[in-house]
Amino acid sequence: MIEIKYFTFNPFQENTYLLINDKNECIIIDPGCYFENERKELQDYIANRGLKVARLLNTHCHIDHIFGNTFVSRTYNVGLEIHPADQVVLDSSPQVGQMYNIPFEPSVNPTSYLQEGDKIQFGDDELEVRFTPGHAPGHVVFYCASQQFVIGGDVLFYLSVGRTDLPGCDHAALMRSIREQLFTLPDEVRVYPGHGQSTTIGFEKEHNPFMKEE
Repeated sequence: MIEIKYFTFNPFQENTYLLINDKNECIIIDPGCYFENERKELQDYIANRGLKVARLLNTHCHIDHIFGNTFVSRTYNVGLEIHPADQVVLDSSPQVGQMYNIPFEPSVNPTSYLQEGDKIQFGDDELEVRFTPGHAPGHVVFYCASQQFVIGGDVLFYLSVGRTDLPGCDHAALMRSIREQLFTLPDEVRVYPGHGQSTTIGFEKEHNPFMKEE
């Protein structure tokens, strides 16, 4: 059984996720901790729960999702895993931080790459990697069929979708990713996005105004 814990960090109000299993192992997805108090909050939570950090994953490499990559990697001795198509986004992130006037310690480089269809074993459960480009060229989501949830990054939000006005974005690809990779999941699947509240596939199919326009 996977427990989902999230923190909302940094000036972009990004959701950082911890997936915790029965063996007190955890996977950290998109560590957005920017300020020192945010890093302490994350570290204290992991210490107080007695958790062992097993993996560090990024749904994509926009700066608000990677501020804490180096901190997590060095603190817990775990390698970063991203989709190879987002390496270019990771490489350009220091310049993007300067552009937003939010300097940060550059992210570590990945030690391995995630591919479409990969299965991530996590205790008795499994996460499936689904390739969902559009908001970023190498965006992926992590789907847990046994518990009917998806860690969705910035693809689909409550009554909204990921922005596509940034370098490397592709609106048509985003819409295709939502239709083919998310809306093909059961209606009851809960989506935990990179910003804002969670939602469900069924609710967004029926009510999301951006998808109704398509």
